[in-house]
Amino acid sequence: MEEMKQTTVVMTAEEKAEFEAFQREKAKKAAEEKAKNDREMYKQMVDEEIANSIPVLLGISEQIKASKQTVMDNFKTILEMKADLFKTKVKDDQRSHTFTNSEGDKRITLGVYVTDGYRDTVEDGIAIVKEYIEGLAKDEKTKALVSMVLRLLARDAKGTLKASRIVQLRKVAMETGDDRFIEGVRIIEEAYQPEVSKQFIRAEIKKRKRNVETYPLGMNRIINNRNYE
Repeated sequence: MEEMKQTTVVMTAEEKAEFEAFQREKAKKAAEEKAKNDREMYKQMVDEEIANSIPVLLGISEQIKASKQTVMDNFKTILEMKADLFKTKVKDDQRSHTFTNSEGDKRITLGVYVTDGYRDTVEDGIAIVKEYIEGLAKDEKTKALVSMVLRLLARDAKGTLKASRIVQLRKVAMETGDDRFIEGVRIIEEAYQPEVSKQFIRAEIKKRKRNVETYPLGMNRIINNRNYE
């Protein structure tokens, strides 16, 4: 049996430096190739998981949608019965209805989310208000009023006036007693045309004293606890 022989290579300092540089470059390329392969594997895993998950989530979404509509339809009958029994009229602008069971430990709230919107005549009202404030004297008192009015007329990121600010604007107009100012605010109010964005249902169960668990009825909702007010 032949014995394995080890050969010792003697390198100069320059050759050793070149060899070490070669090893580092080789290791660097290997690491880069591994990182590239890992990134490709990651992208493939993401693509596959999305492809698998979307149908599942769409199925859940359709189930939630159908269940919510059933509850809405059932409570529509109850709302009509309530109006008939108690001789009350369901207001068209009422945005939510809450129902609590006899034991007081379960309740359901049905409603709609509403976004502010206005008819084109709102611009006429705004123009009148701005015409009023531009005609004011430029002393410190009126500067503060002008600043307040312009702040209340400021639009949000979607370019819409906030209805809550118009309520404050009316108070300011009434305090001035100026008919032209009040007229402009009235035109803005009359132009208000809110839009229903979507319906919602909230189901709550009182687990312990003053502790309520809210159950998620949408894929973007999470369970959270809160107290009855």
